[in-house]
Amino acid sequence: MTDPHPDERALVRQAKADAEAFGVLYDRYLEKIYTYIFYRVRNQQDAEDLTAKVFHKALDHIQSYEDRGYPFSAWLYRIAHNMVANYHRDSKRKNERTLPLTDWVTTFLPSRKKGPHQSLVDDLERQALLDAIQRLPPDRQQLILLKFIDELTNAEIGDIMGRTEGAIKSLLHRTLIALGEDLELQGYGKPKKRSKK
Repeated sequence: MTDPHPDERALVRQAKADAEAFGVLYDRYLEKIYTYIFYRVRNQQDAEDLTAKVFHKALDHIQSYEDRGYPFSAWLYRIAHNMVANYHRDSKRKNERTLPLTDWVTTFLPSRKKGPHQSLVDDLERQALLDAIQRLPPDRQQLILLKFIDELTNAEIGDIMGRTEGAIKSLLHRTLIALGEDLELQGYGKPKKRSKK
């Protein structure tokens, strides 16, 4: 696996002895970890608090961090995942959906410059996709978030979710098929070919 930040291993080694080096890692991953947590808890203040706790825990346990060939961020995501799980368990919010993709789409997706009709069609299709994703089980929502929003590799996702790279590839394949079937049931399937007369 190619390290996206060749200096990362050196920074991690330095961070074990020097908190300032950890600050560089903090700056590098703060936004991604915050975004991941925010989409899972749907509350800005809670997301900020949990993000701070993730980095405090990482700093407190940096000595026990072992390089297993994955980016340092995979370790941070695993800590964040556990924090979010504890947050939901402690808050007794197990029945709540944990991935507010509607907020993500309306806030972060670039608006396309199209006419009003095409914009309406795009909005309807986007909402249908969001609804289908929110009907997925929480682990599959997490998979979609990590793969398509955070753009992590299957190996990185596997490390975060505690599964093999092959298991993630298989789960992603099944999830995308399920989404496609759900969208078809909602009338958003592939356009039917017209028969030639």
